[in-house]
Amino acid sequence: MNNLLPDFEIEVERYELFDALVDMEATRREFFRIAGAGIIVALLTSDETSAQRPGGGQGPREIGGWIHIGEDSAITAYTGKVEIGQNIRTSLSQVVAEELRVPITKVKMVMADTGLVPPDAGTFGSRTTPAMAAQLRRAAAAARDALVELAAKQSGVERTNLKVVDGKITGPDGKPSLTFGELTKGQKIMKVIGDAPTTKADQWTVAGTSAAKVDGRAFVTGTHQYASDIRREGMLFGKVLRAPMLRSKLNSVDTKAAEARPNVKVVREGDFVGVVAPTEKEATDALAQIKGEWQSPQQISDKELFKHLKETAGKGGGKGGFGGRGGGSQGSIENGLKAADQTVRATYTVAYIAHAPLEPRAAVAEWTEGKLTVWTGTQRPFGVKSDLASALGIAADKIRVIVPDMGSGYGGKHTVETATEAARLAKAVGKPVKVVWTREEEFIWAYLRPAGVIEVTAGVKKDGTLTAWEFHNYNSGGSSIRTPYEVPNYRTEFHSSDTPLKQGSYRALAATANSFARECAMDELAQAVGMDPLAFRLKNLKNERMRAVLEAAAKKFGWGAKPAPGHGFGVAVSTEKGSYVASFAEVAVDKDKVRVVKVTTAFECGAIVNPDHLMNQIEGSVIMGLGGALTEAIEFEKGMITNAAFSTYKVPRFRDAPTLETVLVDRKDLPSEGAGETPIIAVVPAVGNAIFNACGKRIRSMPMTPKGKLV
Repeated sequence: MNNLLPDFEIEVERYELFDALVDMEATRREFFRIAGAGIIVALLTSDETSAQRPGGGQGPREIGGWIHIGEDSAITAYTGKVEIGQNIRTSLSQVVAEELRVPITKVKMVMADTGLVPPDAGTFGSRTTPAMAAQLRRAAAAARDALVELAAKQSGVERTNLKVVDGKITGPDGKPSLTFGELTKGQKIMKVIGDAPTTKADQWTVAGTSAAKVDGRAFVTGTHQYASDIRREGMLFGKVLRAPMLRSKLNSVDTKAAEARPNVKVVREGDFVGVVAPTEKEATDALAQIKGEWQSPQQISDKELFKHLKETAGKGGGKGGFGGRGGGSQGSIENGLKAADQTVRATYTVAYIAHAPLEPRAAVAEWTEGKLTVWTGTQRPFGVKSDLASALGIAADKIRVIVPDMGSGYGGKHTVETATEAARLAKAVGKPVKVVWTREEEFIWAYLRPAGVIEVTAGVKKDGTLTAWEFHNYNSGGSSIRTPYEVPNYRTEFHSSDTPLKQGSYRALAATANSFARECAMDELAQAVGMDPLAFRLKNLKNERMRAVLEAAAKKFGWGAKPAPGHGFGVAVSTEKGSYVASFAEVAVDKDKVRVVKVTTAFECGAIVNPDHLMNQIEGSVIMGLGGALTEAIEFEKGMITNAAFSTYKVPRFRDAPTLETVLVDRKDLPSEGAGETPIIAVVPAVGNAIFNACGKRIRSMPMTPKGKLV
């Protein structure tokens, strides 16, 4: 996958079609067979919606079950979303518990198992909270409505006199007092999501609180099983032969030495060559004895990258839904520049960087009676299911993908090649096979955050009023490309380019790159007219939500004070995915070395579901952003990555962490938005602007200090 992945989420429509359920009796029975008697809250997806599911194609209408309340009062919620460390299992449990008026401990969340959960496009785009939490909230409200209806029928008490409290339906003077289980016993009721009212944010008692992480003990004690921990009876280990670089073709291969090893089986299907052995070491040793001859195309090196991206503009195919997204134009750039008293022309560059997840790609595949089950870590379980069906030539309904809560993704696990590799090897040997990528494989063969070149031309009057803004992004993407500032004449464009390395989605997509260029250019404009950078932004900013986070962060940071000698202050603000962020940074520059001393962030994403976990998301994003700002960059020579190890690719360490100050702006009057991505996008320009403030050196490249020193 060499091009950017689409930033979208398929949201199913709801259909209140009770009569249609009669035609789905077989599916209905299957739900109750799996989940047991009780109440199932479902919706019916249309043919049109089904056609948009991963894998595409027209399909029959199907029932998606979201909530089940059993005869034992057990509450189970189902979602195709993935727990990647963002604690979404907890916040989704909170919204269900809120609507059913029970403690969070009473809710069991079944996630990312394609054999049990409704179809889902994937966990990306910060859509889980605004889309899935809203869906489960409605489903839980429908379940509550069904329970009250049952209680009214059984007790003869008017619905309006009944209330739901702590897993019971009670009436006046505590009578009746019926548990969920007593109401659902012997019942097989399927209710379609309707219009039951959901709880307003200012009335939340479970949602909106810092509930502890669900299953947290399993993670801190090491009992939780990641994909790489899965073991099946008779399981073997697999390794796969890799080409030296992208776009290489296998001319010939010598497997004799590996085949001669005891307990080793060599598998070849076209250019796919792998080995299977009883232990991972035996598989690794056998793979080392396979000699392949490859035909590789001539490739460039990192020193030629940015020239290459400009020269190949328009040759990247515009795939992935990013071509021109967020761009547009208004007025005349020429007239805007003529009206300006000062102009800024600058070029910014962004390196490829790796996702560097704690857990590399891993998969266990097992075939049983022609059906395939795969345990793997991915952000797109249904997408991987579709990929497996295509690669293996089997029907998707014979494949089940199960995703254990996994060790991070950051947009880097949309594709999981280990799933197909393990499935091919398992089919060849007739036993379960585990494939786990090494850290080097993860660096080289996983896709990267796109590199890019960004050109900015802008004009400003003496009083600080923007007159012109022209912004061109080459290759890195269109996310957050459009300026949020008021300017009468603007043009913003994204240009796809040929990419020498694999690239794909990364946390916040191109919003970090575009915010870096825009916010640094805004500082340059402020300097050109002698204005305070904060005052300059506020003068040209009408969006009240963005102004609010900017002012909140400025107050917390203490903007206006004079930095200590050798120190500098910087500010940046941005928006993406429906949420808003402002970051202020303090850096210390000693000769040519930079140390980030403090980062203050204000963040607003509507109504906050879990403040503590939101704080974790923000602070984790800031630390991750510092890597891209200062040190992280993929180095490559003639197409071959040369720093594929943590010893040569520097991510932030504990010693690099600055003091973090975080301000949560809770807007209970607004719908909840996602928070997994936006907090990362303002820290890089804030640091860059602080460096300039400290030493007068303007750096227009990411990373700014790849070798630990100012470039």
